[in-house]
Amino acid sequence: MGKTIILIAAVLLAIALSVGAFGAHGLKPHLSSELMEVYKTGVEYHFYHALGLLLVGVFALHKPGVYLKWSAILLTTGIVLFSGSLYVMAISGIKWLGAVTPLGGISFIAGWILLFLAAKKI
Repeated sequence: MGKTIILIAAVLLAIALSVGAFGAHGLKPHLSSELMEVYKTGVEYHFYHALGLLLVGVFALHKPGVYLKWSAILLTTGIVLFSGSLYVMAISGIKWLGAVTPLGGISFIAGWILLFLAAKKI
């Protein structure tokens, strides 16, 4: 389980770097400053939570468990919902996607709480 989580985290970190560079170099001339900030927020949270996922994977190498598994699932889901909705909203201008973003935030919070519970058991 830990190795799989680390592999997923590595891919998500590579994607975060790629979308960040794409935004800085490819999108900046085409987006308003407001939409660029939305995009940057997506990249920032993507990075933070992919690094958190990496931490979960390292813990899972040493002490696998259901809390760590679900922490990884929820952090990954949060990246897709939170950052993904912000990326698409910034690029497309579709504002209703902002309604999806809080679901990603809730996933992030739940993922961190499960990491806390897993660490408490160690």
